[in-house]
Amino acid sequence: MKITLVSIFLLTLLTDIHAIVYPQKNFDLQRFAGRWYRVGLAYDSPRFVRHRSKLTISMGTVEPKENGNVNMTMWSLSSSGCHSKVYIYRKTSVPGLFTYYSTRHRRVKDITVVETNYTEYALVLKYKKFNKDFTQVALYGRTKKLRADVMEKFRAYATAQGFSKDSILTPPAAENCPPSGS
Repeated sequence: MKITLVSIFLLTLLTDIHAIVYPQKNFDLQRFAGRWYRVGLAYDSPRFVRHRSKLTISMGTVEPKENGNVNMTMWSLSSSGCHSKVYIYRKTSVPGLFTYYSTRHRRVKDITVVETNYTEYALVLKYKKFNKDFTQVALYGRTKKLRADVMEKFRAYATAQGFSKDSILTPPAAENCPPSGS
């Protein structure tokens, strides 16, 4: 009985340790601000499977606010045209870690900027205690096309987080979304 309880305790402890994700060291929100393209996505929700073939590169802008929060405006293309949506990422006490309320999933999620060089790419993890239905890894680029080694870094990171190769996407670019001048 004692061995079983100790085993369960250790398994729980190891699971919690694995779930810790640290943001970019010395994260600088002002350097992170601006235009980003989501060029890669790892997501294995069963509900998402039917939408995979429709996914295109989306564009977003990161706009820091005076209070430390961030407005993230994302443009995406659907069958009815180009649409934008603003997400309010709330600051936390840890730079590079934000929270937001997902109206679709009706829960607060964590957004962690895991790694960025600010001028080319960013690896971002969206999660809620690693509940696989609500975990995503996204690769953002300052341009729609990134170097092969950056793409491989994204795939390796997503695989290390438990995503299968089939759940890792690098979608094609969307035409005219957002419209010129946005």
